[in-house]
Amino acid sequence: MHDNDVAAFAEFERVIATMRDGDAGWQALRVLAERLVGAKLFTVSVVDWANERAGRVFTSHPEAYPVAGTKPIHYDDWFEIVHKQRQTYVANSLAEMSDHFFDRDVIAALGCASVVNQPIEVAGEMVGTVNLLHEEGYYTPERVARCAALSLPAKTAYLASFYFQRRD
Repeated sequence: MHDNDVAAFAEFERVIATMRDGDAGWQALRVLAERLVGAKLFTVSVVDWANERAGRVFTSHPEAYPVAGTKPIHYDDWFEIVHKQRQTYVANSLAEMSDHFFDRDVIAALGCASVVNQPIEVAGEMVGTVNLLHEEGYYTPERVARCAALSLPAKTAYLASFYFQRRD
């Protein structure tokens, strides 16, 4: 691990330890993801299994790509990879995303054409995804491997966010 990585994790931990609202954890995770891997657009989605719905709970670009309600879970091969197999999904072009992302035109307008969707699993349950988007071809195998370092921070941010939701 490089000194910059150590500093990025230390900053994430500091924010989690001192945060005063649920979004602060997601914001800290965004900063960590940008420093470790890179992302032009960063979002987090969560799953409501009881009602078979999913929704974005955090976005780095609220004006162009807002947090907005929930939508029914769409059972397709993307769902199988991310939600059932709990594996990271990677697409490095808009063409690769075309079958799975209905909002690819908005994604493209933000200068993005590649994506990594990393599952968040807590207590044996798939609770959401961390979503990093960047220019076409950005998510090389080396960068995707660095995404693994976001697993524990994503769980931490999720639990911290849930903590604040329970208090409200």
